[in-house]
Amino acid sequence: MPDNLFSLPDPISIPVEGELSTYPVGRIFCVGRNYAAHAAEMGNEVDREAPFYFTKSAPNAVMSGATVPYPPGTENFHHEMELAVAIGKPVFRATSSEALDAVYGYGCALDMTRRDLQIRERNKQRPWDLGKDLENGTVFAPLTRAEDWSPTNDKRIYLNVNGETRQDATLEELIWKIDEIVCHLSGYYHLRPGDLILTGTPAGVGPVQAGDVLEGGIDGLQPIKLTLA
Repeated sequence: MPDNLFSLPDPISIPVEGELSTYPVGRIFCVGRNYAAHAAEMGNEVDREAPFYFTKSAPNAVMSGATVPYPPGTENFHHEMELAVAIGKPVFRATSSEALDAVYGYGCALDMTRRDLQIRERNKQRPWDLGKDLENGTVFAPLTRAEDWSPTNDKRIYLNVNGETRQDATLEELIWKIDEIVCHLSGYYHLRPGDLILTGTPAGVGPVQAGDVLEGGIDGLQPIKLTLA
């Protein structure tokens, strides 16, 4: 076999609570506008016919606790707190029961967004990549296995910036629930272990600056933290 011209960085792997092994990140799918109040604050309506998605690159992800620079090319960098769903077995065109059975675990995540670039490109009917798929733009906390935690409606999801609460909701506000998302997405992709799905963010997104400390959580899951240098 010929040698590669160069080596690529190892993919990020997420710790799993109570486990020695880690969860390697393959693909990252993100559900857009999955909380009605967030869609409204962004001046959008929810598409209740079906969820829609964008993707983020695994090499751009970092782990909770990281300190990262304020990104270039933006003057309106936003936080988005999310529930991440980690797929643990191959699934295609899943039924509701198959969808939940395919979930390996859950965790807290941040979908960091260059909002000004996202809106600019959206208004021109262009892809959102510059706004969404940025270096250090996805943050993952350690996962909790599905048998140890479930996404019930009463679970609180929140984010604080420098100790001030910005986002505060419950999973009851999710428009598309976990089984519905996996069922729908698996109709278009052969989902496999390593696939993560970020399920959308509640209302209260807003700008952050260099020096800010972001801390968030979802009841029963490991919390998440990010510091902007």
